[in-house]
Amino acid sequence: MADSKTQLKSSALLEQMKVHLATEEGKKLAKKIGLVYQLNIAPKKLGVDEVIYVVDLKKGEVTTGPYEGKPDVTFSFKDVDFLAVALGKMNPQMAFMRGAMKIKGSLAAAQKFTPDIFPKPSKL
Repeated sequence: MADSKTQLKSSALLEQMKVHLATEEGKKLAKKIGLVYQLNIAPKKLGVDEVIYVVDLKKGEVTTGPYEGKPDVTFSFKDVDFLAVALGKMNPQMAFMRGAMKIKGSLAAAQKFTPDIFPKPSKL
């Protein structure tokens, strides 16, 4: 939904991620991880009005919309929970155990999804 994207706090972080991946540090990160993550982010309730982002750490880019092909892992989050995990305020394993994050795909690839892959935000 187009209007959902504007109300997601996560969209600002993912925009910063686009810029970060264009830097030398971002290119090293993409080369090191080399996985494709699809993020289904819902404003309030998992599975409802989700905005889909793809963090492609093979090509080093962030796009909006479903991945063409099969991503290594698909995560589903509520907006606030995604931000908490991405900013290191919530442990990804705890988020999964509490049901704040759903995972579909490779668990080995999912374990590389840590706050370290995100740029430290200047201001959100």
